This record gives sequence, C-alpha cells and structure tokens, in this order.
Amino acid sequence: MDRFIGTTVLCVKKDNEVAMGGDGQVTFGNTVLKATSKKVRRLYNNKVLAGFAGGVADALTLFNRFEAKLDEYRGNIERSAVELVKDWRTDRALRRLEAMLIVADKENQLLLSGSGELISPDDGIIAIGSGGPYALASARALMKHSNLKAGEVVKESLIITSNICIYTNGEIVVEEIS
Repeated sequence: MDRFIGTTVLCVKKDNEVAMGGDGQVTFGNTVLKATSKKVRRLYNNKVLAGFAGGVADALTLFNRFEAKLDEYRGNIERSAVELVKDWRTDRALRRLEAMLIVADKENQLLLSGSGELISPDDGIIAIGSGGPYALASARALMKHSNLKAGEVVKESLIITSNICIYTNGEIVVEEIS
C-alpha cells in the first residue's frame, strides 16, 4: 500500500545555539510529489522549533496540538510535550496518527511519538525520519571533529544524508535559536 513516507529532520544543540533542519521531499510510494515542503517550523513567538517526519496531515495535526499545548502551558515545552504525548496515547483518533515530532527550545530537545516516547538526547543531537540514522551519525562526527556552529552542523549533515537516503533531498531548511 502506498503511503507518504520518508524525510529527515535533525536537531543539534551546541554551546548556546540550537538548530533544526529538514529536507523538503514528500514521497508517495516510489514517487516524489513535492521537493520543497517545509518540515521545520518556529512556534511560540519564535522561541520553539518543531520538526516532523511521517504522514504530512498527521504531522500538521500534531503541530497544531503541540502549539495549543505551548499556549496553554506558557511556552514550557517539557510540560507541553508530556501533555501532548498523554493525549496522543489515550485519544482514539490521535492514536492512529503516523508521525514523529522533534521539539526544541534553548534548554531542551525532545522527541515525541505516538507510542509514548518522550526522549531527550544525551549529546544534544537528535534525528528522525528515514534518513535519521545517517544524519545522526554525520552530526556526531562533525560535532567531534569540526568547529562548525550548530546550524552548519545541521546543514552539512543533511547534505550528507541527502547523498545517501533516497527519501531525503537537498532542499534543506534550517531554523536556529541562539
């Protein structure tokens, strides 16, 4: 059965900077439908970054829900994420959503999923999507062996990933908070 699949979203925290980036490819089965989709967004007065992988409509639903939680909890991403994951696991309609989110502010980075995961990385690097493992590996190498800033690590890692993963393209959008 054909589905909308693929993408790569990467988030890196280095020093006082947080950067999140994603590619622009939307794939349906083995066909590229769109090359310039924006999968990373700024939320809550540009203080929070959020990126998604998975079904586009599902992810947009989650973006809206997460943004509402941010408003309700005055920008506290940890509390907002916990409440969204609780809703996601218990609400019959939300449980069917097939997407993952990464959310970040200057202090926190979190991966959220419908199966109840709410994970904060140990090393300040987190990635999702079909190209996630490639982006994660390249970001870890660049963080260890270069002096690149967070946004540069994200961009270079996504370029490397786009040369490996067929579901990731070179139309990269990077958002930063410093």
